[in-house]
Amino acid sequence: MNQVLFVVEEADDGSCRASAVGAAIHTEADSLEELHQDIRGTVHCHFEDGEAPPLIRLHQVRQELLAL
Repeated sequence: MNQVLFVVEEADDGSCRASAVGAAIHTEADSLEELHQDIRGTVHCHFEDGEAPPLIRLHQVRQELLAL
């Protein structure tokens, strides 16, 4: 595996959540900058030494509501 993909969403309270696709890795933080650090840390904790993928891809999802 050369990368791990995270889906990043903003919570109702303004915090950010990230979940890896295909792996049980989840984290959340108060800001996007903090989330980036947390994602790196959780990936290192999830994989054995030397087995973590060299790339982390983030897919940011933004939901909008439109009233008619």
